[in-house]
Amino acid sequence: MPSEALPPLPPLASDDAPLPAEPARPVLPGLPGPTEADAALAAHWLAGGAPALVVEVIQARGSVPRPDGTRMLVSAGAVAGTVGGGHLEWQAILKARELLAAAPPGRPPAALDWPLALGPSLGQCCGGALTLRLRPLEAARVADWPAPARRFRLHLFGAGHVGRALARVLAELPCEVWWVDEREAEFPPGPLPSHLHPVCVESVEAEVDQARPGDAFLVLTHSHELDLRLTQAILKRGDFGWFGLIGSATKRARFERRLRERGIPEATLARLCCPIGLPGMTGKEPGVIAVAVAAQLLQTFPAPR
Repeated sequence: MPSEALPPLPPLASDDAPLPAEPARPVLPGLPGPTEADAALAAHWLAGGAPALVVEVIQARGSVPRPDGTRMLVSAGAVAGTVGGGHLEWQAILKARELLAAAPPGRPPAALDWPLALGPSLGQCCGGALTLRLRPLEAARVADWPAPARRFRLHLFGAGHVGRALARVLAELPCEVWWVDEREAEFPPGPLPSHLHPVCVESVEAEVDQARPGDAFLVLTHSHELDLRLTQAILKRGDFGWFGLIGSATKRARFERRLRERGIPEATLARLCCPIGLPGMTGKEPGVIAVAVAAQLLQTFPAPR
């Protein structure tokens, strides 16, 4: 049986349906921008004045691509965020734009709760079901925007090639990052995503004390001597959720010898992760290291079930 043809999406722009002005999204060079629609972006759209709808997943049951609370923004000329992609999202965009087009001038579009089964009619075989709640974008909707769930808090020391490559990956992940380096010029120009906090200080070791118990640490600075001082300070704390140090097995052995001399117990040394990266992912390119470390962090801090 031939698969159902997808209807064409309305054009992305027209003279009578203005786009929300493109926000100055905080991104790192080489990244297209966040895939999640957040409160800041929703507020920007609201300030732009173009009518838009918030499409939210509610009453998710069984196998579905995104959980309850996931939101997407849809206007006549733009989409931000994702409720799961595929035909489901295609139909959600079409439905939202139908409601926008049907709204009388100067009036908000109608609201709709739209139950859907993720089966053959949507060209999907997930087997679950959900309801898409479509509501006009209003100030109250922005105010109650769900806060993102952060899987880990990371203190990243080093803004060199690997640090910048990792920051690009972390820009898309559910985490909170304090990115520390004493060299201001190493940070990318312009604003960063709201969950990446650049910290430029002369004494980077002092930043170790700012962490909370259970936070993760990653050390990959430009100086082995600085790496050693940071490693000693972090291991001395001992209350970290994960601690990674860039380097080879030889570097680890040399650091362990010097740290033993400084009184770090064997049990604490054993918690140091060096070399870093998910086992089996090989390569020394900064991007490869970044992906391997990000995967390791996600494995260490799994999403709540």
